[in-house]
Amino acid sequence: MDELVERVDDQGRVLGVVSRRQAVREGWLHRVAVTVCRDESGRIVVTRRSEHLSRFPGLYEVVVGGAVGVGESYEQAAARELAEELGVRARPRLLFTFPNRSGLSPHWLGVHEAVVSHDVIAEPEEVAWHGWLTEPELRLALLKWRFTPDSHEAFSRYLAFRLRLGNARS
Repeated sequence: MDELVERVDDQGRVLGVVSRRQAVREGWLHRVAVTVCRDESGRIVVTRRSEHLSRFPGLYEVVVGGAVGVGESYEQAAARELAEELGVRARPRLLFTFPNRSGLSPHWLGVHEAVVSHDVIAEPEEVAWHGWLTEPELRLALLKWRFTPDSHEAFSRYLAFRLRLGNARS
């Protein structure tokens, strides 16, 4: 059975419940939660999607995530997805949301950050490979490897957010 999501408007207000398949097919806005996972030394986990997945098989991702379920917050969905995909129990911190037009269909993307240990146990049905990259290594990989559209958009906004946050603290 297809998962249910909340169809939302341009301001992120819930309009109703629909199947995710219908939201994608009709181009309806719905919510997706993703997390940038860093370790204590600042490296970022990168994953390669399983080849049998229907959405972006075999592509790399900088973020871990998925659709926000009915009645879920962005944070709840992000934590659930981390547990499902990487076997990680963490409390992702919501940094920002934005209407994302890249990918299969438009959606509100909630970008989180979490510090996680190296004890990642990737779910093989979802994740074919994972590794830890420094920011310079990741910037190079983004130019050479095939990443999902959400990865490029979310990561560039994530870096800009961190830069603004750093400048605000100075």
